[in-house]
Amino acid sequence: MEEMYVNLDDVKPLSSRSSTKQEGPRRFPPASVLGLGLLVVFLLAGLIGLAVHLGGAAADLSAVKANLTERLHASDQLLSSVTEERDGLKANLTGKTREVDRLQSLSKQNQDSVHLLTEERERLKANITENTREVDRLQKKTCPAGWRMVSCVCYLFSTEKASWEQSRQNCRARGADLVIVDSNEEQKFMTSMIKEPTWIGLNDIDQEGTWKWVDGSLLTQKYWGQPPDNGNGDPKWGEEDCACLVNNWNGENNWNDLRCTTPLQWICEKIL
Repeated sequence: MEEMYVNLDDVKPLSSRSSTKQEGPRRFPPASVLGLGLLVVFLLAGLIGLAVHLGGAAADLSAVKANLTERLHASDQLLSSVTEERDGLKANLTGKTREVDRLQSLSKQNQDSVHLLTEERERLKANITENTREVDRLQKKTCPAGWRMVSCVCYLFSTEKASWEQSRQNCRARGADLVIVDSNEEQKFMTSMIKEPTWIGLNDIDQEGTWKWVDGSLLTQKYWGQPPDNGNGDPKWGEEDCACLVNNWNGENNWNDLRCTTPLQWICEKIL
C-alpha cells in the first residue's frame, strides 16, 4: 500500500505545460465565414424576391378585386334587367291568362248559343218536314172542281133547290154529307156565303124536339134565330123537322126550322 501512494506522488500533472500558455481571442475558419456570408446574401436575395413577388401578387390581387367588382356590378345590372324583364313577362302572362279566360268564357257562351241554334234548327227542320208532308197530303187531297176548301174541309154551295132529304142524297152521292156546323167560325163562314135560305144537316125527324146532326151527334151549340116552333101546329106549315140557314136574318143567329119537303139550296161538307 505504501508503494502505491509513492507512485501517485511521483506522477506529474499532464496539464501543467499547457497551463503555462496564455489564452487569446477565438478565430473562426475562413470557410465558415464565407459560407455564413453567402447564406446572408441568399437570405437577402430571397427576402427581396419575396418582397417583389408579394408586391406583384398585391397588384394582381387589386386587379382581380377590381375585375370582380366590375363583374359584380355588371351582374347586378344584368340581374336588375332580368328581374324587370321577368316582371314584365309575369304581367304579360297575367294579361294573357285573363284574355284566355275571357276567350274561354266567350267560347262556352258561343257553344251554348250554337247548341241552342242547333236545337232550333232541328226543330225548324222537323216543322218544315211536317209542313211539307201536310202540303203533299193536301195536294194529293184537293177539293173537287166547284168546291171551296177551308181548313182541310171542302164545301159545296149548291145553286139548285131540293128537299132536305134529296139535298142530303145529292151530297152523299158526292162522297160528302149535309154540313155540320160545329164552331162559331164555321157558322160565320156559312152565313157569309149564302144568298137565300139553305139546308144544313140538322133535324128532329126521329123525335120531336131532339135535334141531331146527320152523323147522329146531338145539337149542343145553337144559332136559332127564334126557338123552333114546328109550325105552331098550323097545317099551312106542316111538320117543321129540318133546319136551314136564313140569309140576312138576325145576324149569326139565323137558324130556322122548316118543313123538310120545302125546296131549298143546300151545303155539302167533305172532310179531307
